[in-house]
Parts: sequence; C-alpha cells; structure tokens
Amino acid sequence: MANNVDVKNILIIGGSYFCGRVLVEELSALKQYQTYVFNRGRVPLGMDGVTELVGDRGDAQAVAENIPALVWDAVIDFCAYEPEHIDNLVCHLKGEIRHYILISTTSVYRSANAHGLDESAAVLEGRQEALGQFADYGFLKLQAEQALKNAAVSYGFDYSIIRPAIIYGFYNYAPRESYFFDKIIAKCAVEVPEKQDALYSFIWVVDMAHAIIKCIGNDSVLNQIFNLASDETISYEHILNCLDRAVKGGIETIKLSDREAQGKGITWPFPPDTSLLYSGVMLKDCLGLEYTPFDKGLIEALKHYYRAHRSAGRL
Repeated sequence: MANNVDVKNILIIGGSYFCGRVLVEELSALKQYQTYVFNRGRVPLGMDGVTELVGDRGDAQAVAENIPALVWDAVIDFCAYEPEHIDNLVCHLKGEIRHYILISTTSVYRSANAHGLDESAAVLEGRQEALGQFADYGFLKLQAEQALKNAAVSYGFDYSIIRPAIIYGFYNYAPRESYFFDKIIAKCAVEVPEKQDALYSFIWVVDMAHAIIKCIGNDSVLNQIFNLASDETISYEHILNCLDRAVKGGIETIKLSDREAQGKGITWPFPPDTSLLYSGVMLKDCLGLEYTPFDKGLIEALKHYYRAHRSAGRL
C-alpha cells in the first residue's frame, strides 16, 4: 500500500498522546494516507492501518534503523522541544522528506496582550526566568523552528511551522479543561480566580488535526509560519457558563484570591491576570478553515472525558 503512487506516506513523530493521537485517528480514516508513527512505544495505539515504529528520536541509530527509507510526503513532528531534536532526526532519517510540518507553540512570542498577536509579533530573545521549570520551553521551541528552517535549506525540503494557541479536547493530559471536568464529576464546587479579566485563544484538537491534514503537500503553506487559533475569545466565565448549560445547571463556584489559591495548593489552568490571545486568521484564510464553536468542542470534550472515566471504572 505504501508503494502505491496514489497513497501518501506520513511519518508522525510522537503520536501516542493528545494531539498526535487525534491526528492519527483522523488520518487512519482516510484511504489516501499510509500512516507511520515513531515514538518510544510507551502507549501502543493498536490501530488498523497504522504502522508503529519504536525508538527514541534522540537515538541516531534508532532513527536510522527503525524508520523505513521511504518517500515521506509529510513528516509531522509533535515532540521537537529543542534544536537537537530536529537535527538528529533530519540527519539520520533515511528516504526523502518532501514536507516537514513542525508543531511549535505560541509560547515563542515575547509577550502576550489583550489583542490577538499575529505571526509578525516579536518573539523571545532568551529564556523566561519567571516561568521557573518552564523557563526554557518557549525559547528552545523557537530554536527548534530555526533548526528546521536551516535543515530545509541544507537538505532541500519544504517546511511549515504551526504555532497552536491553547489546545483542548480528547486525550488532553494537561490539567486544563479537566480541572473543571474533575470538579463536575466529583459534584463539588469549582474554585475559580477572584480576578477573571483575562481572555484566551483556544483551538479544539480535532480542528487542529483537520488543519494539519489540509497542510500536507499544500503549496500555499510551504516555508511559512502560522498561528492556529480559533476566532473566539474565551474567559473563565464563558467556560463555566458553557459547562453549566451542559450539565443543566447546578455548578457552584467559589472565588479565591491568589493567596487563598496558593494556600490550597491550587494552580489555575489558565493565568487569571494575563490574556493569551492570538490571531489565526492567516492559516484560516489560507486553508479555508471553519473552526468548531468553543461551546460545542468543550461539550464534546466533556462527553469524551466521561466515557473514558466510565471505561476505567472511575464512575
């Protein structure tokens, strides 16, 4: 099947968790793609039509020996967190890369504000000391972007860089929407920040998968950088109102000051004093995207969360 000229070979780096897993599910339903997933094999997918390749991307021998030498119509990289990740993969991957799609982050931007930052906004110039254990995250992702640009020139392939805003939805392991879901399932009050002035840009993980698929081999996105963000601006109040409607009322909230939250060991899912707004207009117009309304995506995420808990015997 992989040798059929009508079928595109897709290599996904990562792919067992969250965004990558949803993309694999979406691709596996489409006959024109042969999907290969390369990761450490800790969470086997076991999906029909998906070839799972085991190895650590940081291990040159594993990359060279465990990934077949094919014409890769797209390499989709979910887990390049530093420039060396790009360099090692590109240097030792056999076969031919036609299009390399790197999933980066809006955390590469220097500062957030109350307006939607577009792709021309200033980016980081160094690590962010105030973020503690995450001080290097955005700057290293930015360096990974540059490593990809350099590799594309050196090895003669096209690239696209996608910077998603806050991602939510199926399989999300980050404590974002699950912060609210867990309270609802436990039938207890939801603690929220006393100050809720900040607004946020989100992207539903399924919309993200569809956007990536539309990018594959698309001339209009080659050698460019795009934000991926829905048009809506979302607040804590909006999230709670949506969930309250979904469960037909009865969600109790308790407002806490920062000091009270710290005393209870609570880390807010979104920074209550900093808006994180980004413009996804360029990619939307380029691909003709239609974003799922936030309320619908969030309710679908809640249903999925309930099903997962039921299957695991936690309900």
